Amino acid sequence: MSHAPFDTPSTPSGQEVLAAYGWDEAWADSFAPHAGRGLLPGRVLRVDRGRCDVVTAAGTVQVDTEFVTPHDPLRVVCTGDWVAVDPGGDPRYARCVLPRRTAFVRSTSSKRSEGQILAANVEHAVICVSLAVEIDLGRVERFLALAWESGAQPLVVLTKADVVPDATGLSYLVQDVETVAPGVQVLPVSSATGEGVEVLAAIVSTGTSVLLGISGAGKSTLANRLLGEDVMDVRATRDADGKGRHTTTTRNLLPLPGGGVLIDTPGVRGVGLWDAGHGVGQVFSEIEDLAADCRFHDCAHEAEPGCAVLAALEDGSLDHRRLESYRKLQRENMRIVAKTDARVRAELRREWKLRSAEGKAAMEAKRGRVR
Repeated sequence: MSHAPFDTPSTPSGQEVLAAYGWDEAWADSFAPHAGRGLLPGRVLRVDRGRCDVVTAAGTVQVDTEFVTPHDPLRVVCTGDWVAVDPGGDPRYARCVLPRRTAFVRSTSSKRSEGQILAANVEHAVICVSLAVEIDLGRVERFLALAWESGAQPLVVLTKADVVPDATGLSYLVQDVETVAPGVQVLPVSSATGEGVEVLAAIVSTGTSVLLGISGAGKSTLANRLLGEDVMDVRATRDADGKGRHTTTTRNLLPLPGGGVLIDTPGVRGVGLWDAGHGVGQVFSEIEDLAADCRFHDCAHEAEPGCAVLAALEDGSLDHRRLESYRKLQRENMRIVAKTDARVRAELRREWKLRSAEGKAAMEAKRGRVR
């Protein structure tokens, strides 16, 4: 059965409004059952204390999320969601969230280690890294792991490229980041001079993009450059460490003049993994490829004979920092998964017992040699 493009809403102007925010026929098909109930589609622009701004065919409205705020923190309404809202009333309510295509999730810093969703339905995850301070490659790897796990395509943007005094130095910095970002474009950008901005604007002109990074990474300045006006507040960073106060306090979804939409996010202090096993494997693809050639399929790459990973470490083709980072993120991710997966918890207990036994045996052997 054929239907008009986007199906809901039926007016051309309504179609154009929502299309500018990413509405397409697939979303219309997903929304069809709710249209039959008289509800309207809309995209969440920002969320604040149980209420959210939602753009609809008739304009932006504020709705209450009371009916779609479950106990699961990964299912609460977030910026970038498509929702079904009441056609009228005071207050108006969001009645449901359409199934997400992608979701950027991190672990919170709380002792409960809950997951927190930062943005939904994103095609491009733009990881902003400031060149005004020394690059933390480990942090870049963390952001990349979460980005790959979300289902979005990562892009690393090296901001404040104008502070690097020469082209050769900038080239070396780009190469350093490329070594930890296989399959990811690394783009130096300067919001001050405009270097790289046109290339970035072309990339984010389709779909939804989210800007990610720590405070002081230049996200809000870059957002203003892409938007063509000073929409986001900007504050100076400290010279000592390049950090800044949280300029952006909420996640805001904004249409770009050249097409596409942009989500600017507050600076992220903690970049905790959340069930990101696939993402970790994607970031460290060269280690995963080496592991496939190990003699034992369950090789831990510690001291096993025939370990291709250790062989690469010994001949210098694999960087020691890179392997340690891989191990660290794997262990962290396993601990997070173990909190909700009994099978993984059991495997971790067996591994800890085995390592404890090996440690005791090594100590006994050492004592025997001393005697």
